[in-house]
Amino acid sequence: MRQRKYLVTAAAGKTGVHTVRHLIEGGHSVRALVHKEDERSEALRKAGAEVVVGDLLEHDDVIRATQGISGAYLCYPVRPGFIQATAYFADAARRAELEVVVNMSQISAREDAKSHAARDHWIAERVLDWSGVPTVHIRPTFFSEWLTFPWVRDPIVKEGKITLPYGNGRHAPISAEDQARAIAAILTQPSTHIGKTYPLYGPVDLSQQEIADAVSHVTGRKVVYSPTSIEAYRKHLETYDLPEFLIQHFIEVAIDYQNGIFAGTNDLIEKITRQAPQTIEAFVAENRSAFEV
Repeated sequence: MRQRKYLVTAAAGKTGVHTVRHLIEGGHSVRALVHKEDERSEALRKAGAEVVVGDLLEHDDVIRATQGISGAYLCYPVRPGFIQATAYFADAARRAELEVVVNMSQISAREDAKSHAARDHWIAERVLDWSGVPTVHIRPTFFSEWLTFPWVRDPIVKEGKITLPYGNGRHAPISAEDQARAIAAILTQPSTHIGKTYPLYGPVDLSQQEIADAVSHVTGRKVVYSPTSIEAYRKHLETYDLPEFLIQHFIEVAIDYQNGIFAGTNDLIEKITRQAPQTIEAFVAENRSAFEV
């Protein structure tokens, strides 16, 4: 397999940093697009990536970032502007004649989604499809890293409780590392994947109480699932000074979660990467310090 050069957007983010590493370890060149220079971008540079600073909402930045690139990983945060960014990216990808774009979507992306972000992801998928750019959409369920976000982690650490309004819903947590291995594999060997949409899951479909039990088992601290109401959840999120766009998304995906949208599992990660995905117990053990008082 000849060496190619790949663009990784959101390269300092959860999936991006691992994708950069896997591509470099595979003998490929990587251009890492970051929003600003900081210790994370410097770490990418030291790992061997070409680091460029730019904004997906700046058309000229995207055109420059895609020049001389074989394929790209497109990842955009949960904030307004993704459809515009995707249109810019699709145009730049066509100009650069990219062989493949791996687009980070989400499991809740659909035409009738109530979350503005989830519906934006669905429209962004369509924009890439209409553009004719060879694309693979990935739709992960909740990341394992979700447990370490302050609004989820703080009640676990301080109260020994998972306090999410998720009812009896279930999901199979998937780590950013596992997703990155799949992204790198698709980018470097895209031929059998082009045009497909892949829901990505971890190995075991779990209830919130079963996730609490896993955290308890690994940390040695009793953790229980103590579901809250949607109204209380909104008030809790507001204490973290999160933007309304993000809060609205979290509220609507909580309802989706109750309705089973996030449930299920499959063996796609293992098929694509030839390695089984990480269990939630392994993730918690690897990130034990995040769950310590």
